[in-house]
Amino acid sequence: MNLSFFDQFMSPTLLFIPLILIALLFPCLILPAPSNRWLNNRLSTLQSWFINNFTKQIFLPINTPGHKWALMLTSLMLLLMTVNLLGLLPYTFTPTTQLSMNMGLAVPLWLATVVVGLRNQPTIALGHLLPEGTPTPLIPVLIIIETISLFIRPLALGVRLTANLTAGHLLIQLIATAAFVLLPLMPTVSAVTSVVLFLLTLLEIAVAMIQAYVFVLLLSLYLQENV
Repeated sequence: MNLSFFDQFMSPTLLFIPLILIALLFPCLILPAPSNRWLNNRLSTLQSWFINNFTKQIFLPINTPGHKWALMLTSLMLLLMTVNLLGLLPYTFTPTTQLSMNMGLAVPLWLATVVVGLRNQPTIALGHLLPEGTPTPLIPVLIIIETISLFIRPLALGVRLTANLTAGHLLIQLIATAAFVLLPLMPTVSAVTSVVLFLLTLLEIAVAMIQAYVFVLLLSLYLQENV
């Protein structure tokens, strides 16, 4: 029984071909493409409004050289949010529940922010490893601690996204199984459990969007330190 709960996190295959690629490409197919018309439909207008406000909010505190990352971070935000929301549908697979994929997104982008900082302003980038006014005996210890915290950043990015989505999916499956089992035995308790399941689903929709936003927001903060 415990094993079946985790089967939903296994990458599905068809004729030994992993279907995770289709799950990653599917969001690109459902998002409306921009057109040359003056008036677009409501979905395109809503998408443009969301992208403009998100980009403005994320890159407002970042210097002008960092605005080159706007396209990449906005695209990453749309990808993560769409994949997270599609994973809540029945009989679907959520690629962002795989730690390997989240680390594959977090490590290169975090490393790129570090490389940009070391290339453009190496003194300031290295100065983050040692706070100003540190007593001389604590300098070696603080440098080691700050270096460890720097390398933990991508791990925290990937683990946070994976853990939140995995916990939500497991909780939904557990409550749904309980409601189904209790239906013939205690219909009233099953109805209450179904209401809890509905509220939890609404919460998971919010979590799916918030976690995508937090992932990109933290990357923008790392970029702000190095630009």
